Amino acid sequence: MYDLHTHSLLSDGVLLPSEIVRRYQDKGYKVIAITDHADYSNIASAVKAVLEFTRHWPKDSAIKVLPGIELTHLPISQLQPLSKYARRQGIKIIVAHGETPMEPVEKGTNRASLEADIDILAHPGLISDADVELARERGIFLEITSRKGHCDTNAHVAGRAKKYGARLILDNDSHQPEDIISPAELIKVGEGAGLSREEIENIYIEVEGWIENIL
Repeated sequence: MYDLHTHSLLSDGVLLPSEIVRRYQDKGYKVIAITDHADYSNIASAVKAVLEFTRHWPKDSAIKVLPGIELTHLPISQLQPLSKYARRQGIKIIVAHGETPMEPVEKGTNRASLEADIDILAHPGLISDADVELARERGIFLEITSRKGHCDTNAHVAGRAKKYGARLILDNDSHQPEDIISPAELIKVGEGAGLSREEIENIYIEVEGWIENIL
């Protein structure tokens, strides 16, 4: 099991990366990514810190940790250059903060994110059919999330993804200990979005294969 969307005290989370990893391991996860929020003000320091942490994480650990970043509330013109910067530095998982109705995200962020070098469009809200089709064409994962508020549009995202054949991913978007739910609970979030158990199993198979390719 995996969660590729987590936040530490490197941005607005409350735990050290090592504490996050330990809690996820205790819940039964096998792979996570540390994906702290970033813009031009902190991307250099955040990228450096997470790369340093993951380089020193024991290779024989029962849980693998991938270096990531979440590009958050950027002017849409900055998504391309910052995603390219993060990738050049060695970041493996690039998340973009999608147009959740819970926050005042700039209109057009979903489209600009999907046109940039990202892997996951987080909580994309009432994403348009055209943007779902672009996500499918580019192989970008659309997120089904357990995070309060952001999860309100899970059914819309899941329904559109199934209609157009876009990739889905299930994540916690954790910021604090109580956000880290078990894999079984995360599966229930997927079911609540209208996904069958078979569809969820297929999502995990696809994501796990993708992870193996980038490890």
